[in-house]
Amino acid sequence: MRLLAEGARLRRHLGGSLQRLRAAVGARAALLLVGALGTVLAGCDNSPYPVGEPATNTLYTSFSERSPRHLDPVASYWNQDTPYTYSIYEPPYEYHYLKRPFVLQGRTAVAVEPPRYLDAAGRPLPDDAPAERIAESVYDVRLRPGILYQPHPAFAKDAQGRWRYHSDRTLGEADLAGKTSPLDFEHSGTRELVAEDYVYGLKRHATTRVTTPIAGIFSEYIIGLAEYTEQIKAEDAKLLAGRSRADLDKPHLDFRRWPLAGVSAPEKHLLRIRIKGKYPQWKYWMAMPFVAPVPWEAEAFYAQPGMARRGLSLDRWPVGTGPFMLTEFVQDRRHVLSRNPNYRGVPYPCEGNPGDREAGLLADCGKPTPFVDRIVFQIEKEGSTERAKFRQGWLDTPQIERSDNGLSYLVEMGDSDEVRRDYLARGYRFPRTTDLTNWFIGFNMLDPVVGHGRTPQEAERNRKLRQAISMAFDWEELFLLTPKKAGVAAHGPLPPGMFGSREGTVQGMNPVTHELVEGQMRRKRLEAARALLAEAGYPNGRDARTGRPLVLNYDWYRVLTPEFKVEVDWVSRQFAKLGIQLEIRATDNNQFQDKVRKGRHQIYWSGWLADYPDAENFLFLLYGPNGKSVSDGENTSNYANPDYDALFQRLKTLDDGPEKQQVIDRMVALVQQDAPWIFGYIPWGTSAFQPWLHNAITPIVIRDHLRFYRVDPEERVRLQTQWNRPVWWPLPLLLLALLALVWTARRHWQRREQAVALRRPAAQESGRAAC
Repeated sequence: MRLLAEGARLRRHLGGSLQRLRAAVGARAALLLVGALGTVLAGCDNSPYPVGEPATNTLYTSFSERSPRHLDPVASYWNQDTPYTYSIYEPPYEYHYLKRPFVLQGRTAVAVEPPRYLDAAGRPLPDDAPAERIAESVYDVRLRPGILYQPHPAFAKDAQGRWRYHSDRTLGEADLAGKTSPLDFEHSGTRELVAEDYVYGLKRHATTRVTTPIAGIFSEYIIGLAEYTEQIKAEDAKLLAGRSRADLDKPHLDFRRWPLAGVSAPEKHLLRIRIKGKYPQWKYWMAMPFVAPVPWEAEAFYAQPGMARRGLSLDRWPVGTGPFMLTEFVQDRRHVLSRNPNYRGVPYPCEGNPGDREAGLLADCGKPTPFVDRIVFQIEKEGSTERAKFRQGWLDTPQIERSDNGLSYLVEMGDSDEVRRDYLARGYRFPRTTDLTNWFIGFNMLDPVVGHGRTPQEAERNRKLRQAISMAFDWEELFLLTPKKAGVAAHGPLPPGMFGSREGTVQGMNPVTHELVEGQMRRKRLEAARALLAEAGYPNGRDARTGRPLVLNYDWYRVLTPEFKVEVDWVSRQFAKLGIQLEIRATDNNQFQDKVRKGRHQIYWSGWLADYPDAENFLFLLYGPNGKSVSDGENTSNYANPDYDALFQRLKTLDDGPEKQQVIDRMVALVQQDAPWIFGYIPWGTSAFQPWLHNAITPIVIRDHLRFYRVDPEERVRLQTQWNRPVWWPLPLLLLALLALVWTARRHWQRREQAVALRRPAAQESGRAAC
């Protein structure tokens, strides 16, 4: 009987627990729905920014990968670094913001002055002296006085004129506690830019403490830099003697102690740079941050023990005289540039190209720059999220350093009339022009099948093979398959927009792949390519001597995503038109580079983005001594033609003019005939701009563009509100669903209570009977 009574009590206990559980579940569901309703109501404003921030004078943009990589001017060589380095540092020269072709002008320099020429005995030579007589080019760069650095603790002094944070005082752990930014220090200061700062900056290319990707090139031209580099290595070794390589704290390597023969400051505002021989392209380097000034105080400040461990370095917190300064740095998440209060307010240009005035690009003529107070960079890892934020108005322009981010929107407009009408109604701007870039497919000229050949007969046979393959490539077909990578099919190695390029004209037509038909350039028919392939000894893609099919290897070094697979399949089909089988040898980039260094590649895809707008910067990619497999240069095709190489040597010393044009024409004609590349395409340069963003252009070569951008915050807020109106119609449905859920939960609870009440007397009677 006791056992049965215990069972009854257990059933009563479990029944009550189940009731409470079901009631709790119903209540939980109701609470969740109420919470969801609250979220919807709170989310009517879907702005990713704090309340009121879009109404401020702030420019919003994005980045999609590790950015920036380096902010030290001698180490930075990546495109994603440029919005920061060109906005903070100021090299002596710059490009005019609007004039095309590109025009150099002074930035911190008073003007762009031509060099003086000296012979081997140091005697002056006339401006038109033959290049072979010129032993030295001397660039005297006079700087504008009164230019100030941004506020920074490296310049801070006390009332007695002593340095607060370096030199006169060594900081300890207590001084650095809680400090992760230069802005965390109580005091800051500034000083005037002087020529010695440029001297110091150029000397730093000899350092062993950071990566210096341009040091090799500069050592070829700056007198004494190669020897200076060896000296600095020895001096640095003395400073670091006995220290562990893992030790982040390194004593100040003060370059003021060791003079560099080729760089000096004869006067406070006069920079002198001595270049070996004649090298007209040097003027372009002086428009890049590689020739930025570096104040010695900044290095002394960051060299203090404990700084590196806290992320305090020139590579993360640069010091410059430019329009902006870095005020927030969260690696791979968010960065903020703020107006430099010491900037001199360089006026917006008043001249440009035809049509610029009509486009509103001259409306701010003469007004002081920069126009915005802050620039906020935020990570957007997914392209779909980035595009959605742009369409909603939360980004003024995505990835501000890129010259291809407008193409996907243009493709959407081309695919849908509805999208086109919507984008036009909203006033989005997607300007399009050809970029200063080229893409191509290259042959390894050391390869016995597609290369130079060992005999004149082999050379001719292989040349015809390369020409036939080039003729078969229909790049316009690729543009249809991958419209987000569209452009203009190329006829040679030089994109338009620079002196010497004839791309897009009849004079620049590639006679190997194209012909004139009724005055129009047209790609030759496939039958011509097949006939040339037969002349090369491969009729219908088979070796005439052995009857075996011709099999070539395509070395691909990227992950074969669905997008890239479309490209690779298209390349295979171009070879298949001629009956040639193409084997895809997929590797990662490291494996591919190793294969290239050993000369074991055969056919590859590559491209080049201009460092500066000069033909030399593209034609050096085919200069024989630059062979990748021979001398680890940039000539991945290992192309070597004595005539071309001799012309290139002349080209390097020529100023723009008729003689230089003739040399370029001959060089382009040689590579059109030799076909070391299948000339691919010049991509479209495009951007995406909101209607409230003014003075914005696609950043081709021009990298210091952010100071010219102007936003209209009132218009931005108005359109953001219009484009992101809350959707109210789901709220009544949610309320009805909430009421139905509550009613159902209550009914369920009532039924359970009634059922339990009916069972309780019967259970009690059963218990008594058992007793």
